[in-house]
Amino acid sequence: MAILSNFAGVKIGDEYPVRIMGVINVSPESFYKGSVRKSPSEIAKLAKKMEEEGADIIDIGAMSTAPYLKTEISIEEEIERLSMAIKIVKETVSLPISADTTRSKSAEAAIKAGANIINDVYGLKGDENMARIVSDYDASLVIAAHAIKHDRGNPIEKINMTLKESLNIARKAGIDDGKIVIDPAIGFIRDANIPWHIWDCYVIKNLEKLRELDKPICIAVSRKSFIGKILNLKEPEDRLFGSLSATAIAVYNSAHLIRTHDVISTLQVARLAEFIRKI
Repeated sequence: MAILSNFAGVKIGDEYPVRIMGVINVSPESFYKGSVRKSPSEIAKLAKKMEEEGADIIDIGAMSTAPYLKTEISIEEEIERLSMAIKIVKETVSLPISADTTRSKSAEAAIKAGANIINDVYGLKGDENMARIVSDYDASLVIAAHAIKHDRGNPIEKINMTLKESLNIARKAGIDDGKIVIDPAIGFIRDANIPWHIWDCYVIKNLEKLRELDKPICIAVSRKSFIGKILNLKEPEDRLFGSLSATAIAVYNSAHLIRTHDVISTLQVARLAEFIRKI
């Protein structure tokens, strides 16, 4: 049976092209400074550029979620940043907008400002009200693997079990099952028994095994630290080629949605990888 989600009006799945989610951050503390835009004109310019380059969705983050950085800000500040950026992007382009947040109050403010999607890297486990907010507003949802508590199994098996927990939370809250995309949380899981960069590579190599969850798979590898570790590249600004390599492998191994800072190059890589995959 073909995998499919209707994701804020964008159909994502086996029978559709790999979709591209362009990232705009309004959080100066983000790990990749090249993704940060502060002024309304800068935000609008980047959103328009991403639309012209072929992005299907724009994902806006107002507080960095990098697990190795101290980046927490107040809810009030996150809401102010997020609402401002979403309103500008909504006025500038016609693409669906995703809000990258782990807080239910911020998610609700984002939806009221015009977001169609909530991208929760805590997989509905960080804020007990998040699932209810997504359900109440009938939003689409990216569920990431979070809180790996399982001692047995390889990385994919652990992620699979963890995502099942989050999917159960979503279903109990009444979230539309056909509006969910799953994310194995590349870069977020630091397992004590496996070096984190090896964990991330293992997941990308074995991504196809997550298909048993019957949900489209989102991959976010763009300029992340596992690439820097392997290639000895300290600065995210130097990790584009590594990001594109990892993207090609992920698409070949069943990724349906790619979250990226670099739309046009990622789109070209995705198109070639999916063409080869389908031969």
